[in-house]
Amino acid sequence: MKNKIWLGALLALLASASWGAMFPVADAAFQYIHPFYFTIVRYVPVAIILLVALYFIEGKEALRSDGQLGSLWFFGTMGFTVYNLLIFYGQDLLGDSGVLLASVMEALAPIISVVILWIVYKNRPHTFTIGTVIVAFIGVLFVVTNGNFSALFGPGRFIPLVILFIAAAGWAVYTMGGAAFKGWSVLRYSALTVSYGILTATIVTVIGSVIGWIDVPTLANLYTIRYHMLFMILLPGLFALLFWNQAVVILKPINAILFINFAPVTTIIIRLFQGHVISFYEWLGVGLVTGMIILNNLYQRWLASQQRKKEDAMVAYCETSRTQKEECVSPSS
Repeated sequence: MKNKIWLGALLALLASASWGAMFPVADAAFQYIHPFYFTIVRYVPVAIILLVALYFIEGKEALRSDGQLGSLWFFGTMGFTVYNLLIFYGQDLLGDSGVLLASVMEALAPIISVVILWIVYKNRPHTFTIGTVIVAFIGVLFVVTNGNFSALFGPGRFIPLVILFIAAAGWAVYTMGGAAFKGWSVLRYSALTVSYGILTATIVTVIGSVIGWIDVPTLANLYTIRYHMLFMILLPGLFALLFWNQAVVILKPINAILFINFAPVTTIIIRLFQGHVISFYEWLGVGLVTGMIILNNLYQRWLASQQRKKEDAMVAYCETSRTQKEECVSPSS
């Protein structure tokens, strides 16, 4: 059991670190290819590899949706159209500052999921959790404005931030979607959602090209970024997706989600090696976001432990008070 936990931790760490590394790599590639085509070229091979693997490992029956086509398409679209198209598009719009911000917004996904659950299910989070959400968003503002909050509404700042937020919300929804496919293997969920999601992304990209909004990359452009794409296909694309979904199964979401903090940390390390200077406000913003994720996680653990204590107390009470003719009633009822 202990070895399995260590395996889950390693998988989550590798996935998060590779996701943090993909933003600096993407920044270099955007000089030659539009972010939308960057996503298509990246994920079409991933989808093909996963579908072939699924066919040979689980059989052709696993390629079927089992009546869940709508859900698969929805969650795939959230993860591989909304998230992947918009996270890189927003990064590209912001230029150099978008590299770190996109990584921070990805790490913000667990916090955004709290807001989504609140809005969709009217499930108001505890006051402490609401506080961590507010502080985390303040951290994001420090990164995007570099401490000058008036710059938020300056030219070319606010719209990209909204785009990045929508992208992060898409990834939060995709992550939560895995719970709806109980009994499915990680490979099956990953393969089918990637396939449907990237199909939607391809349709959007083709339409954008037809109307002249998106430039189609040339073969020379693609050849120039061949090593960038090889990295993106294998690490952040194929292995990170499988690693992350498997880590969630092993560790449970409440534990795995902590490792998402390594994404912006990895981005910062790479940026430093590239010679970029990380400002005090960027450090502060990343620290606030990661800190709030950790604090909220610890708080959720505490709530879970309190609930278990109540349930244990109920079981103990039932065992001592139950007779043949009476039902167990809580002492507080």
